[in-house]
Parts: sequence; C-alpha cells; structure tokens
Amino acid sequence: MGRGISAGQGKTAGRGTKGQRARAGFGGKLYRQGGSLPLFRGLPFKRGFTNINRVEWTEINVGLLDGFPAEAEITPEALLNAGLIKNLRKPVVLLGRGEIQVPLNIRLHRVSRGARSVIEAAGGTVEVIEV
Repeated sequence: MGRGISAGQGKTAGRGTKGQRARAGFGGKLYRQGGSLPLFRGLPFKRGFTNINRVEWTEINVGLLDGFPAEAEITPEALLNAGLIKNLRKPVVLLGRGEIQVPLNIRLHRVSRGARSVIEAAGGTVEVIEV
C-alpha cells in the first residue's frame, strides 16, 4: 500500500482523500463508539458470584408446633399436611422462637441449639435426618 500511483493502491493507499479515516492512527481504542456511551459501560457490573450449591432452607419456629398433640412425630411431611411448609424440595430447619407445652418427637433436617433445648425441656426428642 502507498508505494506510488503505478502500484494500484498508491498515493492515498485506498483511503480516499482527507478526513479522519484517511489519517494514520485512525481506529482508536477497542470498543470505542464515537460520542455514544460505550456498550460495556452501559452494562450493569456483576459483582461476586452465585453459588450454585447454595442450600435454601425452610424455616419453622418451635412456637408453631404447639398445636400438635403430645408424642406426635414431626417430619417434613407432617408439616406439609399441617400447612406450615409449602413444599418438600427445600430442607427444613427448626428455630428456637416460642414455647411448647407437650413432648414432641422431631425428625427434621436441622435443629438449632435453642430449639433443641426447648423441645427437650418439654420432654420431647430430636433426631436429625439427611438433607
């Protein structure tokens, strides 16, 4: 390019005459879009990451179990039948807010320390099942 007029692409070297496109160094930075806001600056920045192995728990407080009869076995299926949880896909964790007066047999995926002490004080038992 640009080796004289007899070479075919001589003189202006296929760039036409004058103007920004004819000058050396035309093109600018990668992703430059003239006066517009560059595409990558208009996109929201994604921060951190989403853990694909995150376990989402269904939380139930001890106080909600007060309506069950004495010595009842509390499982995820029993909670579903009672309308306390919506589905069985999420594991259930029992938290310690509230009081119970009757002994219950708890078989859930996770039980907090406070919930365990409330249940055992009422004479119940706690068993942790696999998620």
